[in-house]
Amino acid sequence: MKRSLAVFWFLAVLFVLTGAPALAQEGQAPPEDSTLGWIFRWLNFAIVFGAVLYFAVKKGGPYFRRTADEIARKIEEGARAREAAESRRHEIEAKLANLDKEIEQMRAEAKRSGEADAQRLRALSRQEADKIELAAQAEIAAADRAARLELKAVAARMAVDRAESFLQREVTPEAEGGLFETFVAELGRNVN
Repeated sequence: MKRSLAVFWFLAVLFVLTGAPALAQEGQAPPEDSTLGWIFRWLNFAIVFGAVLYFAVKKGGPYFRRTADEIARKIEEGARAREAAESRRHEIEAKLANLDKEIEQMRAEAKRSGEADAQRLRALSRQEADKIELAAQAEIAAADRAARLELKAVAARMAVDRAESFLQREVTPEAEGGLFETFVAELGRNVN
């Protein structure tokens, strides 16, 4: 940027210096119509054109080359970005085209999974119910055994109590003496 500004100022000063003599002769006949005027015009043109050409080639050439290279690089980057975007667009379009199929597959998979889960839950529920039923039957059997044992114990106690009350009523001291004598007589026979 600084070089192009320097070139501009150089050319401006050059134009002013080369045009100053022509502007200084206002009251006289124009010298440009003479042969010498035409020679100076062509010399002036050649000098200016040579200076412009020199600065354009020597000073502006690398600037224009850098600018051209930078523009070419940006164009290449843009082309790569466009190709990547096109590729991505084609991938997305392919995915969108298959989206209905994927949704149907997902629905079918979800339905199969739901049915499998429902069957698994039914089987687990059935197993749990069977376990609960077995546990209940075992508890009923245990309660039945306990009740029978308690009933036998109560019946035995009652039988003992009735027998005791019966014996107390029926066994008098005379009957007790007779029983004792019978017991002793039996012992005597067993010893022989």
